[in-house]
Amino acid sequence: MSSTGRRDTAPEIALRRELHARGLRFRVDRAVLPDRRRRVDIVFGPARVAAMIDGCFWHGCPEHGTSPKANASFWRDKIATNQRRDRDTDLRLTEAGWTVVRVWEHEDPVLAADRIEAVVRERRAARR
Repeated sequence: MSSTGRRDTAPEIALRRELHARGLRFRVDRAVLPDRRRRVDIVFGPARVAAMIDGCFWHGCPEHGTSPKANASFWRDKIATNQRRDRDTDLRLTEAGWTVVRVWEHEDPVLAADRIEAVVRERRAARR
């Protein structure tokens, strides 16, 4: 599991490809909060939209999340900690004026891009 990459996963690339094809421009894997350890997968800076692509295992997807049998208590605690950090990160970003869009890795990239594009275009229009 340690070989799992932090960025450029297949779901991230598929979503980024779809967003880029729609003419949306963004930054990848950026720290937008003072806590430099918390990074955002896809950042639309001027619109202040942060898109996060969550892995079903690592973030405890209610639909596809699994729990290993070996060392079960460790993994249960690890996933619960990830979920708490996700909620805290969402709260911090929201308090800093960002809109957070969370996408599960199993979601259709086209539908996820629809959601993100709508938020980005709405935020851009509101700034004018």
